Amino acid sequence: MSVEFLLISLIVVATPGTGVVYTLAAGFTRGARASVVAAIGCTLGIVPHMAAAITGLAALLHTSAVAFGVLAPGSSRKTITTGIVINIRNPKLTSFFFAFLPQFVSPRDPHGLLRMLELSAVFMLITLVIFCIYGVFAAAVREQVSTRPRVLAWMRRVFAGSFVALSAKLAVARTGA
Repeated sequence: MSVEFLLISLIVVATPGTGVVYTLAAGFTRGARASVVAAIGCTLGIVPHMAAAITGLAALLHTSAVAFGVLAPGSSRKTITTGIVINIRNPKLTSFFFAFLPQFVSPRDPHGLLRMLELSAVFMLITLVIFCIYGVFAAAVREQVSTRPRVLAWMRRVFAGSFVALSAKLAVARTGA
């Protein structure tokens, strides 16, 4: 495992995006357990990117824009499903798996597929750990946030603004503007 791969993976995962926002929102609104479940869902959302990078089916991942719904309390199954959908549509992951991952596997490597699976698994583990840290932190400050209406209102605005900004960024990226 190269240090470069680990460093790039850490930067890609730790840079806030849709998965981080979703995991933080789950932690703030529903607590530590929900944030860990959201992190698991977002981590599972990496699998299609990995499969696409390995099999060359990237175009299927971005056939429609991300539809962000209202984050409401729900079952673990719904939280995981939402996390998967959010990360399936994450262009940052597509870029990582198509631009960076292949650089760490030699085309002459007879075990290239296994190497890509190994690197992908490491990336997924990093994602799970970082997202759990984000989510559990959000859950830890939840009490201070939920007992202060002004802070709660500010946080809702930040999350709403984040979703709008991420949606706008995706829309601009898809139109090529």
